Amino acid sequence: MGERDAEERMAGGRNDGATRAGSTVRRRTGEHTAGVHALLRHLRAVGFTRAPEVLGIDEQGREVLTHLDGETVGDRRPWPAWAHGEAALVAAGEWMRDFHRASRSFTPPADAHWFGDHDELRAGEVVGHHDAAPYNAVWRPAPTTSGPEDGHLVGFVDWDLAGPAEPLRDLAFLALTWVPLTAPDIARGDGFAPGTDRPRRLRLLLDAYGWRGSTEEVLQAVRERALQHADGLERAAAEGYGPAVDLVAEGVAEDFRRAVTTLEADTPWLLGARGEE
Repeated sequence: MGERDAEERMAGGRNDGATRAGSTVRRRTGEHTAGVHALLRHLRAVGFTRAPEVLGIDEQGREVLTHLDGETVGDRRPWPAWAHGEAALVAAGEWMRDFHRASRSFTPPADAHWFGDHDELRAGEVVGHHDAAPYNAVWRPAPTTSGPEDGHLVGFVDWDLAGPAEPLRDLAFLALTWVPLTAPDIARGDGFAPGTDRPRRLRLLLDAYGWRGSTEEVLQAVRERALQHADGLERAAAEGYGPAVDLVAEGVAEDFRRAVTTLEADTPWLLGARGEE
């Protein structure tokens, strides 16, 4: 590796030792890697370019992916202004809509092993991202003459949690983290104002995705998804998976459980997002 390709740690703490080397990203591999690579190659083959491209495996056994050029949340808290803006919210919904369309034609390898609770692709399912939160988004800001929230979504990184599930499960996590539907203290810490119009943001997100079901279906899926995420983190931590151990120690699993409590109280208010009761 030449001097120009010296590696540097990637900010964020939501990854497992990812480093950047020039225009590439190097990450540790696992049982899920072959399936994820097959998915990313399929996306590229069908013209979906808003995800990293697989370049191979390096001499240290790490996956090599293209680096998506743009700004990320990184280690910052509160998050940057674009992560709170409606432009990024709508772009995230449109991204997931297009990604799910591209994923529908994907047939996973027979021996694919995913991070989730099952490996086989069942009827009505797609292979989703399952962690398309602001902290995994790559945003390219508009010129400095524009507002701090302006720009465009380059794509999402960190595909380790990808796996088969109903599309609604993926959409639920998008809503949980982008609207957001987290506990109030978590949302404030991420930089969302106390008066954030969450019913409006929920409507914008669902409309951008093209959701045709009810808001109650989404909210129920958010409850289930938050609990599943908490359980999954705790299970992975118990198995010694380093990033999960850190996240559980930081209270992240418990934060997802508190989100469910908040959502139970806010459901009647949120149902008004699309004129439902």
